[in-house]
Amino acid sequence: MSKDIRYSLKKVIPSQKATELDEGWKRADLHVHTSCSYDVPGGKSVHPEVLFNRAVSRGMDYITFTDHDTVEAFDILGWKRDMLVPGVELSVTDMENVGHTIHMNVFELDKVQFREMKSIATKNHDIFMLIDYLKEQDLPYMYNHPFWFAVGEKPNLFSVPEIARHFPIIEYNMQDLKQKNLFAMSLAHSLGKGMVVTTDSHTGSIGSVYTMAEGDTFREYFTNISKGNYYLVMDDPVWKHITKELAAWVELVFSMNQQEGNEFFTGVRSLDKIINFISTGKITCYPHLNYLTMRFIQKFSMSGIPVLLYILSNRSLVSDIENVMSFYF
Repeated sequence: MSKDIRYSLKKVIPSQKATELDEGWKRADLHVHTSCSYDVPGGKSVHPEVLFNRAVSRGMDYITFTDHDTVEAFDILGWKRDMLVPGVELSVTDMENVGHTIHMNVFELDKVQFREMKSIATKNHDIFMLIDYLKEQDLPYMYNHPFWFAVGEKPNLFSVPEIARHFPIIEYNMQDLKQKNLFAMSLAHSLGKGMVVTTDSHTGSIGSVYTMAEGDTFREYFTNISKGNYYLVMDDPVWKHITKELAAWVELVFSMNQQEGNEFFTGVRSLDKIINFISTGKITCYPHLNYLTMRFIQKFSMSGIPVLLYILSNRSLVSDIENVMSFYF
């Protein structure tokens, strides 16, 4: 294990130790999806209001939702609300400067700014134009899961460290593999960037991991993280988090109001085929069969086999990332 990884891991603490920090340290899970995201199965448990209340009950000091390319959650909750920080996860497919799609979270935006940044992302497809806009508008932003890549895309791995230089904060994402997160951690340390740990939950598990930093306002909190003054609070390993998330996600798919055309992806091809067959609604006429099928898939999800298959399917990519990181650092 490299020295920079060993140093960065000192920033990782369990929740019990987090309670021992002095007053003034704040908590937030900065990457959470609600039912407003296209890839979240609908249900009460992922409604913005329910998630907001859950975050409060779990001790979050700043609460944000970062749905895919939409701010609908804040139209529902209200844009001005104590503890609530408007946010969005933007997708940018910049083939010239990057070579693949990247995701980034932006915070403290308003509806006008959202429309303008979305226009840059979808019409100009220029990550540097978008970053210039965010700097001009003085909006906090971060680089999400830098080593995650959209299905079907061939990533330009050499662009990742170069793009990361332009972000103040890099994400440790509990939906991604541990090794890829360690690469992200090494990237953040080598470039002198801040880091946050997030659930990136699509099932309502907001706050099961979180980032702690001092700050009487969200802006102060975010700035302290970017300066390296933070702790990443997590108790369970990534594989266990992914396993729990997958099981909860399966239950949401089976309990949702089925609509023709919905498609959901776990990253495990065989499981995706089963889930998307279910989500077409063909089995809902048989409640008992529907329930038994759900329980079977949940048990399969909890067995750890899907996570193992996901790990095996990423072996080649992990090796390629390691080579690129060795080249740069």
